[in-house]
Amino acid sequence: MSEYVPVALPFDPAALPGLSEKLLRSHHDNNYVGAVKKLNGVRQQLSLVDSDTPGYVLHGLTQGELAFKHSVVLHELYFGNLVGGGSSGPSGSQTAAMLADHLGGAAAWEARFRALGASLGGGSGWAILEYDLHEHVPRMYTAADHTQGLSSGVPLLVLDMYEHSYHMDYGTAAARYIDAFFANIHWEQVDRRLAFALQVASEKSMLNVP
Repeated sequence: MSEYVPVALPFDPAALPGLSEKLLRSHHDNNYVGAVKKLNGVRQQLSLVDSDTPGYVLHGLTQGELAFKHSVVLHELYFGNLVGGGSSGPSGSQTAAMLADHLGGAAAWEARFRALGASLGGGSGWAILEYDLHEHVPRMYTAADHTQGLSSGVPLLVLDMYEHSYHMDYGTAAARYIDAFFANIHWEQVDRRLAFALQVASEKSMLNVP
């Protein structure tokens, strides 16, 4: 397998209100890039697997690849849905219409998503809003580690609740970090992800959906 190359932060890390440059650079350079290195390492080991490799070794390596790959993807989605200076919110967009139709509107959705994030405060995991390609509806859930996720989901908005994402700035005050996250959501990027999900969902044959 070819070596995975980490991507740079898609914003100026000195320009996000409430999230320090030191925190964002540490999160990217240590946690995200660290996951990329681990992914490449386990893939290198997988390339050496042959018919004599014990099953438990193969199982462990594939579970490691799953965890590190998911960490890489979720971190890229997380950084990708942040933007310096904040943005106008989902009002009037396709995302706003979806939230109103399925999740009770922007206020109700935001309260639930904040609660999901807060439920992980002091622990670890992700709060995720996804579009379910199987049932064609949005879903919100927490992933307690890097191996949990909806198999038919396209992530729209990802909130990292591992302590490395906020402890440097906020200590144990996870709620204040969630405030800063919402102040910096890149709603235009969320809209683009939803448009992509809806395009894929329209091709029902891809998922064998009648």
